[in-house]
Amino acid sequence: MPDRQPIKMIDVRTAMGPGELGPFAWDQYGRRCLAQGDSWFSIGALPPQFTTNLLLEMRLARNTVITQCARPGKVLRRFTDTTREQDFLRMIKGPLAWRWHAILISGVGNDLIDAVGSPPSAAPALRLLRTPAERGAGSRPAAEHISEPGWQTFATHIRAVFNALVDLRDSGVNARVPMVMHNYARLMPRPAPAGPLSGPWLHPAFEAFAVPQDDRLAVSDELTGRTSQLLTDMIAERRSTDPNCNLHLVDTLSGAGVTLAEPGTSGTSGDWANEIHLTPAGYRKCTKLWADVLDPILG
Repeated sequence: MPDRQPIKMIDVRTAMGPGELGPFAWDQYGRRCLAQGDSWFSIGALPPQFTTNLLLEMRLARNTVITQCARPGKVLRRFTDTTREQDFLRMIKGPLAWRWHAILISGVGNDLIDAVGSPPSAAPALRLLRTPAERGAGSRPAAEHISEPGWQTFATHIRAVFNALVDLRDSGVNARVPMVMHNYARLMPRPAPAGPLSGPWLHPAFEAFAVPQDDRLAVSDELTGRTSQLLTDMIAERRSTDPNCNLHLVDTLSGAGVTLAEPGTSGTSGDWANEIHLTPAGYRKCTKLWADVLDPILG
């Protein structure tokens, strides 16, 4: 296999418009991909130089350009929004769309964080964590911290928006183009924001629900593990009805070997720049797994 090389990342304006230097030189790249998603594909800290993102650390065997639609805070439920995501929709379907070699998706993480942030006053079906009165005092097994009605609400919602995204792909010129998603690395809940007014995320929720310190990593593992299984199940469900659906999952959770942050730390620790975003070294560990999936797809 040839040495892997950095990707070229461009925005939608560069991809679609001539710009000051003329049309983008597509002929210089063997493969072109479209990326949609959250901060793992865009910005994970303020100032941005405090970290990087998964795409910028990507190394692939083929000379590849990625058109970037991601931005921090995006949730899967809005990926197909006809008002907020007009650029992405133009890129994937309709008269101006191209057929991509692969569509890369970084989603569900922010949906999970939003759901975890529902307050103790919310009905059990509208939050992911149980109150101390519901679970009992003291340290408990991780699963006993999860509001099962809330998890079912979350899973049902994510299934609906996931299927809407796949249906969008299949509604135009990009039908059954490879779509590659990922789960998220194991993370330590801690008071480590990405910058002013940006995080932390799990830590304040665990404080609000009085999750004992000794339980917090296990509860985080329960949430990321369930989310990973949900992604796996959704892809399997599509494959059961369409064996050629061309959906792929990069197993960042169990395969990347990302080093956990130390509990209680508020800055860079282990492979983490803050509570939910990796350092460049951490992202590079994940991109090796991405390359193992993408290189055979891109050929």
